[in-house]
Amino acid sequence: MAEAMEMVRLELGDEAIIVSTQRAAGQKGVRITAALEPEDADLAVAEMLEEGHPSSAAEAVKAALETHGLPQRLLERLINAARTAEITDPTLACAAALEAGFTFAHLPEHSAPRPFMLVGPPGSGKSIAVAKLAARSVLKHRHVGVITCDNIRAGALEQLTAFTRIMEIDLVKARGPESLRKAVEAATGMFDLMLIDSPGLNPFKQSDMDYLQALIEAADVEPILVMAAGGDPTEAGEMAESFGAIGATRLFTTRLDTTRRLGAMLAAAEAAQLALCDVSASPHVASGISPISAISLARLLLPQAPEPKQDETFWTEANAS
Repeated sequence: MAEAMEMVRLELGDEAIIVSTQRAAGQKGVRITAALEPEDADLAVAEMLEEGHPSSAAEAVKAALETHGLPQRLLERLINAARTAEITDPTLACAAALEAGFTFAHLPEHSAPRPFMLVGPPGSGKSIAVAKLAARSVLKHRHVGVITCDNIRAGALEQLTAFTRIMEIDLVKARGPESLRKAVEAATGMFDLMLIDSPGLNPFKQSDMDYLQALIEAADVEPILVMAAGGDPTEAGEMAESFGAIGATRLFTTRLDTTRRLGAMLAAAEAAQLALCDVSASPHVASGISPISAISLARLLLPQAPEPKQDETFWTEANAS
């Protein structure tokens, strides 16, 4: 056998691959079958393995998105987009996938040509969102007008009145579509930004949606859907579709500070084709509101590595120097 192996080496070189070995008949020696691979064989195998196994970045995105409970179809679409991006950093790969799958359009802080009406199911945080948006613009020395149509929820008027009084904003009350139309017309040209709080309505009740549609059409406003983070993604998607059908264009997500899974947020935006605009992550009116972008959302979705401790940073810098 040793002599035969030496013959193979001399004939084919050290790169020869032994395909099989067997003893010859009658104990007359051994038979070795050897071969040489094409020069690009290793490359071909590597490419095949790469095709069969997604990049580590795409795998990290997949693992993170699965924990957030996205609907399967949306999950697969984002993972495929992350693979296609061919980016090695998981956060940037996730951001690229989100950029490809969603639109981002934050609400202006300075001025807008049309009033914004915040709409959504009961308890989604519309009144607090109105107060937060108003405070953000007031702190930038903008003139803000606020109208409320919420005459249904107990304490809603008193809550918003308390917030607007602190900001020295005159809260205008409207009862019904015609009253809202007159209030908006009277305020036209007086404010840089106008915000309208609507009652929390049942997206699965046709009479509620008809009433909301009448409010929207009476005042020529842009409806902004407000939904709390968390909850069932399928339910959130169906709710968003109902509000999207009456004209909602963007999604404002509240209570990010009280949830760990954002699947409902993404499912709602995807189901109704809503642009992701701003998020709220604090109960305080003067803080905790921020525009959302693909990269900031990716950072929320993916677990972030802990910051190095001070002594670890010093050790790294010392060794680097």
